[in-house]
Amino acid sequence: MIIDRKAFFDRVRGSLFAGKLLSSRVEGMSLLLDGWDARHAGQDLRWLAYALATVYHETAFTMQPVTEQGGVRYLTYMYDPQSPNPKRAAQALANGNTHPGDGVKYCGRGYVQLTWANNYRRIGDLIGLDLLSHPEKALEPEIAARILFEGMIGGWFSGVGLGRYLNTRSTDWKNARRIINGLDCTDQIAGYAKAFNIALA
Repeated sequence: MIIDRKAFFDRVRGSLFAGKLLSSRVEGMSLLLDGWDARHAGQDLRWLAYALATVYHETAFTMQPVTEQGGVRYLTYMYDPQSPNPKRAAQALANGNTHPGDGVKYCGRGYVQLTWANNYRRIGDLIGLDLLSHPEKALEPEIAARILFEGMIGGWFSGVGLGRYLNTRSTDWKNARRIINGLDCTDQIAGYAKAFNIALA
């Protein structure tokens, strides 16, 4: 199905962007639509709607790949093996962050906030790039879009893909959040997904 982009942008301008679409948001969504058309055209448009809703939420509505906020101190606390919190330090080690500084190096990036050395390695292998050595590449829009779509469809993040919740029998916008991050902000993101789905129709 060919997406009517003029109609799409007209609809999201009102429903999701309070009547005003910055050029950076148009560029970001255009790149995502291009990525979808290139690799996933013909697949369920509800999957695209949910991916766009995830980007809308995870990037604070910018529709551009972002780096996790918080600074060195916060990222060290959250993801580094030298975190002052023993539980966080143990989690860092279990997820491949084994060296001091890995908390900053492998913090959240992209459209879905790819985090941890093990995930950078695994997903880099899946898309054929050395993200472990070059984690900053997860911020490049085309690469971030591949990680977003292929990860959400293929279940790379939680082991479950979009097809579990959005299929011929079910449209479960709420539980679709489980493919990324449990049920964190599930109602908000479900609302965004519904709005994007209407805009894509």
